[in-house]
Amino acid sequence: MDDRSGLEDLSVKEIMDRWPRTASAFIARRMHCVGCPIGPFHTLADAAMEHQLDAAELLEVVQREARAGQAPGRRR
Repeated sequence: MDDRSGLEDLSVKEIMDRWPRTASAFIARRMHCVGCPIGPFHTLADAAMEHQLDAAELLEVVQREARAGQAPGRRR
């Protein structure tokens, strides 16, 4: 996954569906995004705002988890 992956344009649900490892980033911040009925509609920025978190920091952490969860040589 490269840094231009467009994660900030995807819904929280889409992110967790594509990169399941990212769920840990939400859980670690006590965000209840996993299984949330609003997950298909919220972007990372929306979720960060809702939980009073820094959107840029959340994006960075989610990107890192997404990268770590990919098999070497495999791109999405």
